[in-house]
Parts: sequence; C-alpha cells; structure tokens
Amino acid sequence: MTAFRYDINRPMKVLLVEDDELLGAGILDALERARYTVEWVRDGMQALTALRGGGVDIAVLDLGLPRLDGMDVLRRAREAGVVTPVLVLSARDTTAQRIGGLDAGADDYLVKPFDLDELLARLRVLERRTRGSVSNLIRYGTIALDTSGLTVSHDERPVELQRREFMVLRRLLENIGHVMSRQQLVENIYGWDSELESNALDVHIHNLRKKFYPELIRTVRGVGYVIDPLPVARQG
Repeated sequence: MTAFRYDINRPMKVLLVEDDELLGAGILDALERARYTVEWVRDGMQALTALRGGGVDIAVLDLGLPRLDGMDVLRRAREAGVVTPVLVLSARDTTAQRIGGLDAGADDYLVKPFDLDELLARLRVLERRTRGSVSNLIRYGTIALDTSGLTVSHDERPVELQRREFMVLRRLLENIGHVMSRQQLVENIYGWDSELESNALDVHIHNLRKKFYPELIRTVRGVGYVIDPLPVARQG
C-alpha cells in the first residue's frame, strides 16, 4: 500500500490533471498565485504514474482525459493503495455521477464551470485536513500569516511581501524548529524543474530579515535555514 503522510519538510505539491490547455493554464496560474507548487499533466496515464510515484500532496483531477479516463485513474490509484487527497473537476454534473466519483475515491467533487476562488477554498480545506490543521492563520510571536488571504502582518501592521518571499516565509513558519534545506525551499518557490539564479534564495532570506527582524531566520551553514521556536515568554 502507498501510505500517504504529509511531510512538513517539503513543499505542498499539487498535481493538476487537465487536458484542456486554456482551462489548465488558468488553473495553473491561480494555483501558483496561491503559492502552491504545481505539476501539470494532460492525460490519464501520466496522472496515474504521478500518483503512484508519490510526492504529491493533493491532486486536482479532470475526468474527461485522453488515454485513460479520470474515473479509471482514480479507481486504479485507490486500488494501488494511493491515499493522496483528490479533488475531481468534471462537467459530469448529475447526482449519480457525483456520487460515483466520491464512491470511487474522490475527496471532493467540483462541477464545471466553476469559480476559481471556490476551487482554491476547497483545496485549502483538503490542505488543512492533510496538515492536521483547522485554521488558515499561522502565528509566530507578533507575526501573523494568513494562508487564505495571502497577507502578513507584524506588530499588527501589514507587511508587503513579494510572492516568493511569502512562500519562503510560509514554508519556514510551517516548519518551526525544523531546518529546511536550500533544495527544499528552492523546490517550494520555483517548482520541481525550474532554473534559478544561484543567489535568488539568499536574496529572499535577506529581504525577509530586513522586513521583520534579523534574528527571525537562522542560517544553518552548509544545510539551509530555520525559524527557531520562540521562548515560552514570547509565544502568542
């Protein structure tokens, strides 16, 4: 059985399975703007391979796919022991079809056409469930990061962050006391296969220290970065 466990030391990865180029591009853009790392595949066989291979935290699965129908992807993945949360997207909108998708192993079912904000909201629910959390708000001392509203405040004042600065801060705050390697952070903000300048991550870390305070992020030489747990007197 392919047991699923959310690893706090790696980024949240979404597998997008959609063969419609225009719709897929729109969903990809929305997911990346919401700070997810996304792998986009366009047919059922690729989807099944990706799900069986592991390393996927949530899947967004269309049903009308070439090579292998989405329902077959879902059934085969579940039969193989894959328990990755799956949100189905489909124009198949009858009650029987929705029930069929849920019975086949889907965790949620969204009928096309849909609103992107609703898609993101449903993904946040699955993400919270995966992470064992019930809140969109991450607090660290006087810092509050809202994963839903994509906002950050410090001492109750808003802090303007670039998209990738937000992603780095979020990942570090989700892993208090756990050292994140440079590779883990790079995968989170740039995706699995993207190239980046060698000092890009260092620039983001420098900017975050400047916008909050220098001691917020500690460098672990030769490994990566970490936000240390607060002393008891400073928590909350």
